[in-house]
Amino acid sequence: MRVLVLLLPLALGGCLVRTAADVVTMPVKAAGWTADKLTTSQSEADEKRGRELRKADERRAKEERRRAREERRDERTPY
Repeated sequence: MRVLVLLLPLALGGCLVRTAADVVTMPVKAAGWTADKLTTSQSEADEKRGRELRKADERRAKEERRRAREERRDERTPY
């Protein structure tokens, strides 16, 4: 029991040091996270632009298919 009592401050001391280190580094990590979220890298911008272009192409292709389908339907419909 005495050994446990003697080792308890040593064990708790490590926890306190770790907690103090976490508290000290937290503002730095928060600032880095904020800067990362507020800025866009060139590769991220390129990916976003590529995604936008792909979606625009898909919308155009879908519209063309719809028009072609309507034209075929109109050709079959007698007046």
